[in-house]
Amino acid sequence: MAGPRNISVSETSRPVLPRHAKLKYDETRKVWVILAPERVLAPDEIAVEVLQLCNGERNVGNIADQLAAKYAAPREAILADVVVMLQDLADKGFLTEIREKTP
Repeated sequence: MAGPRNISVSETSRPVLPRHAKLKYDETRKVWVILAPERVLAPDEIAVEVLQLCNGERNVGNIADQLAAKYAAPREAILADVVVMLQDLADKGFLTEIREKTP
């Protein structure tokens, strides 16, 4: 695999937090945060659940499938919401994508 890169999120994207960002539970504040150099973001509960699925192996479509099954909700609505949320995080530098090497 090649290294991470900035992305335009789609159903086939395989998102992952970049090397400089970590999703951690802040025991003091009792909230999840994304820690990056000189920046902290506190995503809501739904965003945390989506981010925990962003391991660079699952694509956005797989994530939507998993959430649709868990919440018995329409896949297309979940997919649209997940794409918007992940694109926002990617635009802010909190998300990237793993891509296959090209021959």
